[in-house]
Amino acid sequence: MRCSTTDTVRSRSVRALTLIAVGALVAGCSSAGTAGTATGGSDGKTAPVRVGLVYSRSGLLAAYGKQYEEGFKAGLAYATHRTNKAGGHPIEVTEQDDAGDPAKAVAAAKTLVGKGYKIITGTTDSGVALQMAPLAAQNKVLYVSGPAATDAVTGVNAYTFRSGRQSYQDILTAGTMLGDAKGKKVTVLAQNSAFGQANVAAVKTVLGGRGARVDSVLAPPSATDLTPFARQAKARKPDLVFVAWAGATAPALWTALNQQGVLDSSKVVTGLAGTASYPIFGAAGSKVSFLAHYFPGAGGGNPVEKAMLDSITKAGGAPDLFSPDGFTAAQMIVHAIESGSATDTTAMVKALEGWSFDGPKGKERIRAADHALLQPMFTAKLKGTGGAAEPELVDSVLMATVAPPVKKAAG
Repeated sequence: MRCSTTDTVRSRSVRALTLIAVGALVAGCSSAGTAGTATGGSDGKTAPVRVGLVYSRSGLLAAYGKQYEEGFKAGLAYATHRTNKAGGHPIEVTEQDDAGDPAKAVAAAKTLVGKGYKIITGTTDSGVALQMAPLAAQNKVLYVSGPAATDAVTGVNAYTFRSGRQSYQDILTAGTMLGDAKGKKVTVLAQNSAFGQANVAAVKTVLGGRGARVDSVLAPPSATDLTPFARQAKARKPDLVFVAWAGATAPALWTALNQQGVLDSSKVVTGLAGTASYPIFGAAGSKVSFLAHYFPGAGGGNPVEKAMLDSITKAGGAPDLFSPDGFTAAQMIVHAIESGSATDTTAMVKALEGWSFDGPKGKERIRAADHALLQPMFTAKLKGTGGAAEPELVDSVLMATVAPPVKKAAG
């Protein structure tokens, strides 16, 4: 492999609109197959490396699981130069459906570990990731978490990594649209639920910690007439309205915000989810500022992104929000084997810590101290309405600008 320095169906997609819960040294590259060489039995054949792909093939997050799986296959082809080998070892991938259930995920992972698997990846849901990470440490297996955005995965233990962004990076991206936060007023518009309250707490921590004055307008999750809450948000006269909304009432919310003039009186920011979510903004879409983890083309057409897009498309898939998470996971796993070991998990971990590489989003780096994946983020706007709505890149945010604070690994 080449070494480089450089969160049903439609309602769940709507929910993903607000998947916002809210310099380490570069590892050296070894020659392919040198550090991780291991052989099989007496026949001398090179032993395969078995990888467990545990993800939501069914359940509420199946659409996101599919994006991850398609990205992973594309990334594996890219990172192995279509040989499906790393360091001379064939890579065998076994897929397991967790259906978004932590218990099913853990059971599947335990079965794979019991069969000798040293590498587990996938995980579409944050609740699943928080159960899988301890299992990785207990069994000393490499665990590469996927789209799960919870900040708690970063630094949780020495064996856990992530191939996507985390919530802190979402919030910091939103902060770039606020500018200097000191003295600015931020209103979080959300539902009065655990999800909404977590968003309020996160914005207070991140932007409040930078000097912003943060308050909130919370609506009952059962509310269908959202006009009163739009009016409350406008009455606060905020510099920025941070919308964190989940569920089927999202179209009604955006209509109310538009009709009450909130979108014209304040900068309104929310997260850009997958392509299925674009039409729900209706006429309000062009007035909303979006923070974005990824959308096809956000990477500026860099060679790695192009390879990912071409590979997924040619296989009959559709590149989307979490395609890079799967692609990057495959890159990480191949590097861990080639520059670490095919059998020694500790060596795999060492190979990944501090590794800088070119990913679909651009230049990325795995921070050695806590395994945070430092990566660029994006801001965007929507052009067009309904089925014709599509995102347009406004700005790319450097990975250093949205780097979360260092969290010491637990061990």
